Amino acid sequence: QVQVVESGGGLVQPGVSLTLSCVASVRAFAGYSVVWFRQAAVKERDFVAHINWDSGRTYYVDSAKGRFVISRDIANNTVYLQMNSLKPDDTAVYFCSASPSTLVSRAAGAYNYWGKGTLVTVSS
Repeated sequence: QVQVVESGGGLVQPGVSLTLSCVASVRAFAGYSVVWFRQAAVKERDFVAHINWDSGRTYYVDSAKGRFVISRDIANNTVYLQMNSLKPDDTAVYFCSASPSTLVSRAAGAYNYWGKGTLVTVSS
């Protein structure tokens, strides 16, 4: 099974960019889907973006289209989430997860392997 570790969160001002990283350990992401979810305080964990590791095909929630970019670095077994023009509403703990299924799902329950998350705070 794959294990994932997120990093890259922090406190940033509105309007700036931030890139989160998700590194796989134990085994590589090959054959997996990798996703980013986020969870704001007292809210549910919401889908943000999905990438098929093998094909590189991506899928985004509507609110992330045009601002966020999910990508992969095959050599380093890492998935990134580049977030641009950050807003206070983007404040949340961001989680990376993976599933051996290549189907796109917005449901957190569809993904098996979760990291501990990385906190992103957007505030002036």
